[in-house]
Amino acid sequence: MAAEQGVKVVARNRRARHEYEIIDTVEAGLVLTGTEVKSLRAGRASLADGFGEITDSEAWLHGVHIPEYAQGTWTNHEPTRVRKMLLHRQEIDRLASSTKERGLTLIPLSLYFKDGKAKIELGLARGKRTYDKRHDLAKRDAAREVDRELRRRR
Repeated sequence: MAAEQGVKVVARNRRARHEYEIIDTVEAGLVLTGTEVKSLRAGRASLADGFGEITDSEAWLHGVHIPEYAQGTWTNHEPTRVRKMLLHRQEIDRLASSTKERGLTLIPLSLYFKDGKAKIELGLARGKRTYDKRHDLAKRDAAREVDRELRRRR
């Protein structure tokens, strides 16, 4: 059997870009059990309530829901367990110092397989205020109107 190539997206956190201002992104590996990998390969995961935390110079992923594997036995995993993320020491140190800054947090943006290995894209994010969200929606609507008008004139 040939090794997997390319990227297969399992889950995206679409609300994250609406709720947060993404300052920086980082790709991290995940420490998973066998049934978690099988469940992810079936395309089942939810990043909605997830967040990253750095404690004792280690990166941890909280709140990500990977449902139990349907054909799993008593060895099945707990769906919302805390999972370790694999990052280089310099990245962990940089993220730790950034999250100590007021208002910044680590948010999972997408979960995917890259060349057969489970990866997660984390965003260093600051929460948006309600008026920021409305401003972004208004800007997006204005751009859509401009595009529509340009297409109509052609």
